[in-house]
Amino acid sequence: MAFTTIPVLDLSEALSEITKPAFLKELRHALLTVGFLYIKGTGIEQDLYDRVCEEGIRFFGLPDEEKLSIEMKNEPSFLGYSRLGNEITAQRADWREQLDLSTPHPVRNPSDPLYHNLLAPNQWPSPQSLPDFRPAFEEYIRQMSAVSTLFTSLIAESLDLPPTAFTRFFDADQQHKLKIVKYPDTGSGVGQGVGPHKDSMLTSYLLQASPHKGLQAQNTKGEWIDCPPIRGTLVVAIGQGLEALTGGVCASTTHRVLSPAAGAGARYSIPFFQGVSYDAQFESMEVPEHVRALREDVLKNQGGRRDDVEFTFVKGRWNHLGEATLMNRIKSHPDVGEAWYPDLLEKIRAQQVAEGAAKTRVEGDATSVRERAQPTERSQIAVEAH
Repeated sequence: MAFTTIPVLDLSEALSEITKPAFLKELRHALLTVGFLYIKGTGIEQDLYDRVCEEGIRFFGLPDEEKLSIEMKNEPSFLGYSRLGNEITAQRADWREQLDLSTPHPVRNPSDPLYHNLLAPNQWPSPQSLPDFRPAFEEYIRQMSAVSTLFTSLIAESLDLPPTAFTRFFDADQQHKLKIVKYPDTGSGVGQGVGPHKDSMLTSYLLQASPHKGLQAQNTKGEWIDCPPIRGTLVVAIGQGLEALTGGVCASTTHRVLSPAAGAGARYSIPFFQGVSYDAQFESMEVPEHVRALREDVLKNQGGRRDDVEFTFVKGRWNHLGEATLMNRIKSHPDVGEAWYPDLLEKIRAQQVAEGAAKTRVEGDATSVRERAQPTERSQIAVEAH
């Protein structure tokens, strides 16, 4: 059967040899059947969770001119502030504003691949306005980097792989990313907080910073399952990178965010995205056959998989993960594309037009087939009536 609830795992149980086997069994089940889970007991103090939530919410109270001084389109890195309704998911504007941060890197060397523009320094809000903002988020990113590294080693072990199985896909100074997001409860774009999508990399970890519901995961039947906030937890989503590397064993689950109800106040969240080397190439890992068979059994029992979100890492389309990631970012943030990558943006728009035309042709052909079939069906009914 398709999942109807989201499992909650206690990460501290993985640190004890007594409880670790049971934890790995639960983790494998979550990976193969859900692709979405809560974790608690991460070792991060509640005080740090509370501080980043408070500082993140304070950021959105800054004057517009101050937020726009660190706007994303100022730089080619896709780091910085994105104004309300400025990001595109599933070809619709997301009704949210946000600030994108990452582990810091120097500016790209001109001889490096173009996608190394994604590695860059952050654009920080003024310390005069928010003196505690940068220290809180730098500490949170540091601790979350360690949590995500531990968690992916546990994913490997749950699949009967060595704990170091994913190490070769990480840089020594691996970039991880973080968003601070506000979903307003009013305005012309209310409804799609963020459209149906799959996260890109290996794993992501969402800190729900306000008590609102809105996050939903899609099961294999296409049903939307609520993921309400639970204090002291992170919601883990399995990314497309992990699904690609494990040959489909780990499910990358489609999810979305609905805008809060009018009058309920804004919803806030802080997702952390574990990075993978942009220079990594697309190759599947040697996941044991008995684990692959378990995943096949799950899909068989659930009647297959139903979602309509495009899979980013199609084999043969890209040479490196960084190329796919850069094109995805341009598609999501066309204002940055217009400023820094106009040729690539034009290519994306031409592809979207071609895909739209192809879809229209297919739908038109299907309609024609139905129309041609209708007289025959009516004649058959008449014959049967006589």
